[in-house]
Amino acid sequence: MAMATKICARIPASLLARSLSSASSLTEKHPEAPSPANPVIDLSDTQRLFASIPTASLLHSLANLSAMAAGTLVDVGVAVLRAALASEGKLLRAAAIGAARATVHRHFCAGEGFEDAGHAVTGMWEEQGLRSILDYGMEDAEDGAACDRNLAGFLRTIEMASSLPPSSASVCVKITAICPISLLERVSDLLRWEQQDPTLQLPWKTNSIPVLCDSSPLYLTRSAPDPLTEMEEYDLRLALQRLSKICERCTEANIPLLIDAEYTSVQPAIDYFTYAAAVRFNHGDHPIVFGTIQAYLRDSRERMVNAVRAAEREGVSLGVKLVRGAYMTRETKLASSMGAPSPVHPSIQETHNCFNSCASFMLEKVRRRSGAVVLATHNVRSGQIAAKKAMELGIGRDDHKLQFAQLMGMADGLTHGLRNAGFQVSKYVPFGPVEQVMPYLLRRAEENRGLLCTSTVDRQLISFLEDLISHSNQDTVIVGSFIYAGSKAKNKSKASNETCVESEPEAGDNQSTPYSRLSSQNLNSSSVISG
Repeated sequence: MAMATKICARIPASLLARSLSSASSLTEKHPEAPSPANPVIDLSDTQRLFASIPTASLLHSLANLSAMAAGTLVDVGVAVLRAALASEGKLLRAAAIGAARATVHRHFCAGEGFEDAGHAVTGMWEEQGLRSILDYGMEDAEDGAACDRNLAGFLRTIEMASSLPPSSASVCVKITAICPISLLERVSDLLRWEQQDPTLQLPWKTNSIPVLCDSSPLYLTRSAPDPLTEMEEYDLRLALQRLSKICERCTEANIPLLIDAEYTSVQPAIDYFTYAAAVRFNHGDHPIVFGTIQAYLRDSRERMVNAVRAAEREGVSLGVKLVRGAYMTRETKLASSMGAPSPVHPSIQETHNCFNSCASFMLEKVRRRSGAVVLATHNVRSGQIAAKKAMELGIGRDDHKLQFAQLMGMADGLTHGLRNAGFQVSKYVPFGPVEQVMPYLLRRAEENRGLLCTSTVDRQLISFLEDLISHSNQDTVIVGSFIYAGSKAKNKSKASNETCVESEPEAGDNQSTPYSRLSSQNLNSSSVISG
């Protein structure tokens, strides 16, 4: 993967010249939206699709994606990085960090510092018409001191976002970074037990928006938990105060706040934090606080519907970020260890159906001005379905209560197809020191293992660059070798029935493929925005 950084030096001048003429096309004149009679996203015109992206950036993306399509290379690279980072040898560790910085960090992140991230956000907004969802890499907090350090990082991120062009950025936050994991587990246990025993009194509970339903994985709490101690209640108040500070800053700056979902053992507490903040801050036409629903969970639609309807009764406009999910392996193993059925849908098609159903429900709320939604997906079919539904409902494509989102460095074809159609689109933009975001980077590398061979939008990128290079009369040996590798992977995928979770299913794919036949890494690629 280190070769990716050397590619641009071998790009012919005639090819690089394209970036100067076409990269500004969207900033001067956005393409007209297709007629309502044909609202399907157009991904066929690759010249128009990638017109706003400089060629050097496209080639760098292709090099990284092609390298990560080579499963053996990824396996070896990830193993070496993990070993080097765990090593006490300073030189080996520095070399590993340098390699990661030049490859996966450059591809999937917006830099190591706030200034780097600000430049990246401004560039995407001004050159490509894309918003950004800023995520400053944070580790889970083990104690109050770590929570306070993370709070300072989140507040600085909001301050930076407020200095950027208006409407160009939102911010995401992990509750596990501002509240100790052990306390989130305790609160989740009590909320699960309350669902099973409605007579249970929770004196610290401050709102009535439900976080669980009868189909939720209540087996995670099998006996009545002890009440929170005075110290635990105090720590809970502190954690809620941290979230309130974040929400206050976002409200003052009019910056949306997206709260990530995590694993089911702590999700009830995370939803409790989210809805407590929404009740307090979401009273305008545009909600500030967005919770996250993971469609791969069996109870996701019921929980979402219950929460949205309860919020409506309280005059609260609920914001929802809809994703597929990011913790399948963990959830399945935990359920199996407890002799319980997995909380995850048994097939990928059921997850697709759930995502599309949840999206349809939230689009109805957008039409009625009682909710807002961020549809975070790399799946072309889900994007097409949602875009068509929005048009049928008469939702304006410039309506800020409907947004689509994809991860930085992934699904660029879908991103620009949606943007060219006039929809509001964001990229999830992590940033931070390489070591700090390394867990995220390793997940991205593993998730992309073999992804290029089955991802519709990435195959389009290959095809586009093949056309560009075929029209160049200069030497492109290095670039050509990557495209050749990608083409081999593309051809191989046509002879295989192994489908990537986020790729648009090809004709003939088994639409009821059980999760047991899908890699957990590929499922994670459908998470988008960490959860």
